[in-house]
Amino acid sequence: MAIAEPRSSSTRATRDTGIDLVRALCVLGVVLLHSMMVGVTVTDSGPLFANASDGSWWITPLSWVLQVMPLFFVIGGFAGYTSLRRAQQRGGTAKEFVAARIHRLVLPAVVTIGVVGIVLTVLLANGVPADLVAIAGYRYGQPLWFLGVFLLCQALLPLFAAAHRRAPWITVTLIVAAAVAVDAVRNATGIDGVGFVNLAFVWLALQQLGFFFAEGRIDALTRRTRIVIGISAVAALVTTFLTGTYSPDLIANINPPTASLLLVGVAHTMLLSILRDRVASWSRLPLPSRFLTFVTPRAMTIYLWHMPVLLAMAGASAVFAMTTGIALPEPSSIEWWMTRPLWLVTVVALTAGIAFLLAGIEARRIPTPTRSAGRLVTASAVGTVAIVGLLVVGTTPVTASVAVVLLIASLRLARPGRGDSAWQLAAPTPRARVQG
Repeated sequence: MAIAEPRSSSTRATRDTGIDLVRALCVLGVVLLHSMMVGVTVTDSGPLFANASDGSWWITPLSWVLQVMPLFFVIGGFAGYTSLRRAQQRGGTAKEFVAARIHRLVLPAVVTIGVVGIVLTVLLANGVPADLVAIAGYRYGQPLWFLGVFLLCQALLPLFAAAHRRAPWITVTLIVAAAVAVDAVRNATGIDGVGFVNLAFVWLALQQLGFFFAEGRIDALTRRTRIVIGISAVAALVTTFLTGTYSPDLIANINPPTASLLLVGVAHTMLLSILRDRVASWSRLPLPSRFLTFVTPRAMTIYLWHMPVLLAMAGASAVFAMTTGIALPEPSSIEWWMTRPLWLVTVVALTAGIAFLLAGIEARRIPTPTRSAGRLVTASAVGTVAIVGLLVVGTTPVTASVAVVLLIASLRLARPGRGDSAWQLAAPTPRARVQG
């Protein structure tokens, strides 16, 4: 396989604005996709909130455009690997990296989940039917899978980065093989629950692909080789659809995740690598530059708040229809499609407004991290359990309260405590800000 001279990310600027732009577009893509899936109608028995994409013809082609989660995890691996390597070159440690990631991911979640819990309590206290409140809590909790999985992947990143440096191909092959094996067991047994094991293997494999990207190994391939790999990945993906192995609806392949997303990630990564210099140039243009400057420091806030915004808009639409007698358009109808541009613009504007007001949360200085591996392991586990609880049980005033307590405990565990001896706390360590 012919290769050119490797182009390591360490030779690039402190921040790769092209990668930042793609990540910001991924965040926007998630917001738009979820916005399109909201369906609200009013019947004689009251408002009905449903997934507008269920049984629709348009979700499959739309999923091929807006299923960006595989690329998001590749970029997460790229950014995390680059950040960890740079921090270590400056004298930082893997423990500091993990503690910083916990802070950056968990702190915004504490605020959002706390506010949602309060709102659900107020709705119940004001006579809103419990079943509607339960639906709202369920819908809110669905996208939180990303927070739990991304937290787990980032907490494990130093461990898998070390394995990558020792044996890159063996490591990624084992993870991919595990993901495929989970799908095989799921298909053979017919037990869909088995597939949720791939919440670890699929996303860890894509993060591992990001390590190759960060090292410059993918950019070092000839353009022709990258094109062949990308086309082969798409061809293999289409073959799995034609044989019935996986659904052509890429959204259906995310819950639980299937190995088909690995092929999506490979195709997206090859395309990004081919267009990387051009994307970097675009990122420096005035409009894209302002866009990524706004989104980059607020990415988690935007992700966490777009669903509450959608739920509030859905509720407001139902109230409007019931008080005015004006019927809401049936999802997927011509009238419904005509209202989508205004709907999408409103969602983006409101979410951006909240992200602007709450920008200070993600911008808070990362506190002194613990140097106890045990505390960090516990912090990561507690934070993950808090999110999993909301996904499994549902978001209610009680579960939201429990989750907030656990997330605060996760943040506290990531800071110095009894597990940090006096000499460790006294040891000087450069406090470089973690990129990411």
